[in-house]
Amino acid sequence: MKLAYKPIGIVVGIIAGLLARRIFDAIWSKIDDEEPPGPTTEEATWTKVVTAAGVQGLTFAVTKAVVDRAGARGFEHLFGVWPGEKRPDRK
Repeated sequence: MKLAYKPIGIVVGIIAGLLARRIFDAIWSKIDDEEPPGPTTEEATWTKVVTAAGVQGLTFAVTKAVVDRAGARGFEHLFGVWPGEKRPDRK
């Protein structure tokens, strides 16, 4: 069943990326009027560069987790099989 979920997972991942970008843009517009600086933007402060990277990373990670989880739940609802692991691996 994991193989059957792969195409769905790819589509869900693309949707998550697009959604995360929109959410990040909305969040960043509340922080600053300018575009978020990249690491090599010369006239940006360290604080602004690191803040932009942190907000972007957090936004993308949380959005991906939420959308992936919703996709897995939808797959389980439609096909009656969970597409991933049953429980976390022990270390």
